[in-house]
Amino acid sequence: MAPGLLFVTMQPGESLSPDEFHDWYNNEHGPTRLRLPFIENGFRYRAIDLDGAGKGLPEWLAIYDVTDMAEMKREPYLHLRRDDVKSSREKSTMAQISIDRRLFDFVETKQSDNAYVDLDNLSCSAADDRVLVVIIQTLQPGSEDEYNKWYREEHMPMLSKVPGWLRTRRFVSSAVEPTGTTQYAALHEYAPQNGLDGPELKAAISTPWRERIMATAVKDRSRRVYKHYYTFGAAPRDLNPLKNAAQFTSPDGLTKVLPASSSPATSVPAIESFVTTRDGVDIPFRLEGSSDPTAPLIVLSNSILTHYAIWDGFLAEFFANPQNHKYRVLRYLTRGRLSKCGDTSVTVDVLAADIIALLDALRVPQTAAVIGVSLGGATVLNAALKYPERVATYISCDTNAKSPGGNSKAWGERIAIAEKEGATSAANGEPVVGSQLADVTVRRWFTKETYDGGEKEALAQRVTQMVHDNSLAGFKKSVEALFSYNLVDEMKQSQAKGAFVVGSADGVLPTTMKEMVSQMGAGAEFAVIDNAGHLPMTEQPRDFERFVTKFLAQQ
Repeated sequence: MAPGLLFVTMQPGESLSPDEFHDWYNNEHGPTRLRLPFIENGFRYRAIDLDGAGKGLPEWLAIYDVTDMAEMKREPYLHLRRDDVKSSREKSTMAQISIDRRLFDFVETKQSDNAYVDLDNLSCSAADDRVLVVIIQTLQPGSEDEYNKWYREEHMPMLSKVPGWLRTRRFVSSAVEPTGTTQYAALHEYAPQNGLDGPELKAAISTPWRERIMATAVKDRSRRVYKHYYTFGAAPRDLNPLKNAAQFTSPDGLTKVLPASSSPATSVPAIESFVTTRDGVDIPFRLEGSSDPTAPLIVLSNSILTHYAIWDGFLAEFFANPQNHKYRVLRYLTRGRLSKCGDTSVTVDVLAADIIALLDALRVPQTAAVIGVSLGGATVLNAALKYPERVATYISCDTNAKSPGGNSKAWGERIAIAEKEGATSAANGEPVVGSQLADVTVRRWFTKETYDGGEKEALAQRVTQMVHDNSLAGFKKSVEALFSYNLVDEMKQSQAKGAFVVGSADGVLPTTMKEMVSQMGAGAEFAVIDNAGHLPMTEQPRDFERFVTKFLAQQ
């Protein structure tokens, strides 16, 4: 395997607005590359030398570390570049951009032992100040040995003495895409406060050996200075350009970019896409809210058999409150909503790990809160217990600290009801849960008063349809998470801060969940939502929002 670099400079034309450019690159083009297993990471930089040596040259740079440059000539990557695969937006956008794309093979690296941290491991605010100096030199034939000797023995050691120097990586024009000339690219990374104008750098570029190399070995040379702008993840997450960008749906229908005008219920921009877990399961998600990339994130986790649309009413209330405009909200389809939910046995540990996979893909070091109901309530509680460094607080709703006795038998009987009905999806013909189990289940979830023949009953019918449409195979696999789990011992030892919330009409759960407060080592807040059953955020969204807003304000 030969590692290397995909190196791309870009200059958008005047016809392309900045928001359209950034939305396309950050939410479509970059993430599709990061989903390829041989592309390790991706970073965008903005030139800060346009008033100097970079005047008139491209403003934007993107670099991707590649584990094996041979992959750049194979179908998975070439597939993305085909005109019949590109979206119409991609083709239209790229036609308005001047692009210079180069491939380089890795040569060597040297880094500061004390100060260097990978950009992937930095927060957005910390990464944005990282400075990158790019030197590209075209060599005279037969001069590589002397050039490399000078770089290794003199130049890099002297550069390492420049204040703020963090790392130097060297690359050479790739063997997989011969150009007829030999080019070396040096990428020098510096801290925001550095000595790029200081005596140490001047000394490094004024030695007799360097002057001889420049005169005899280097045919052409360019130097550009950039500052970090954006780090790609394997999923789109940039809400900032959506203030002015147009609505977009990817050709496969799996990714949607929705400006605020496209989300009338919440009046906030949104992105719908998916994250792939380590065991190969695609988890669809919806990210919405504040366009600030550092805005605190709230994760919502569903009950079994439902869609993330159960949170629609709550989020309409939540974003109607001005003090909540500072948040981003992530909701997702729990493993088991769809038939393809992996070969791994589904447990509450696997479901908690799915939340972390979402956070990783969206580059969120810690979520402000995780909020879940029923199976989602157990999931978020478990996530807070297992990953305290990733979860600041939790709100666990209408759930148990451990599986109730006879749970597997009860759910087994419900599976039998669905199997006997034999319902299939009108969309793809796959077996689904069907109407019999859906009606029985949802009537148990909602209060009798909801079935009033009016707006609330229509809401219950929408939830019934969600249950009806759930994959039967996914349901049978994911329900196993409810058969046997016990979080009590971990709860006693945990110092996680959070709350337990329950609908007043949800059977014995108001009593059960009040007991859970004392089982938490750090204690927890407790709230009952009146006139609500198993889904208080759906049945009484305004009251649920009031509790959540007040709770978050106290954290």
